[in-house]
Amino acid sequence: MSKVALITGGASGIGLAVAKNLVSQGINVVINDINDEGSKIAKNIGASFIKTDLALADNCKKLIEQVVSTFGSIDILVNNAGIQYVSPIEEFPVEKWQFIISLMLTAPFLLIKYTFPYMKKNNWGRVININSIHGLRASEYKVAYVSAKHGLTGITKVAALEGAKNNITVNSICPAYVRTPLVENQIDDQAKSHGIPKDKVIEEIMLKRVAIKKLVEPEDIGAFVTFLCSDAACCITGSMLPIDCGWSAM
Repeated sequence: MSKVALITGGASGIGLAVAKNLVSQGINVVINDINDEGSKIAKNIGASFIKTDLALADNCKKLIEQVVSTFGSIDILVNNAGIQYVSPIEEFPVEKWQFIISLMLTAPFLLIKYTFPYMKKNNWGRVININSIHGLRASEYKVAYVSAKHGLTGITKVAALEGAKNNITVNSICPAYVRTPLVENQIDDQAKSHGIPKDKVIEEIMLKRVAIKKLVEPEDIGAFVTFLCSDAACCITGSMLPIDCGWSAM
């Protein structure tokens, strides 16, 4: 019987690359997103789609229940949904802080909470949190994002310990800047916050701290998630796994 995977924020960028990789492995993939085009995107790659706003806590339980009602269980959870907001702390809107923490920290916790019983029942599971180099390092002007990603690092470690006896592995992938709409959409804010021209943001901000001077490709992360879902990765858990072009080596 094919395994079932849920990918949040799966209609574009990293999430879509992950979805394509898992579909290619014969896994039943459910994409969650708030993108109105999500249903069409999912259909094009052979996946299912559920539109849900995960910043609303009640929706997290409903999402898991809907996946299980349709497919009978859930074996793989990829917590990927996220946004970015760039601003100095003293100008950072409180509502932006609350939204980012709800979507990128509370939602992953709740999705793991409601998924674990099914994984434990099957005595097998994979949770992959799409974290960030900012779960290991900090950058200025990203207080909510960095806080959420550091919190996700903690969730990863605790969940790995609690899931181990039931053959559930929980890991975080920590990429540097990835070539996605999320990164492209923050170029204007980065330019304003750092006081530099937009055409200098990638070179002077995004690639400044990496040894390999390039953006990470979504497909690189998609392939890594597929590996972590395989039996070959059964002893990898509680790990923060950088794909950061050497950033964390600095």
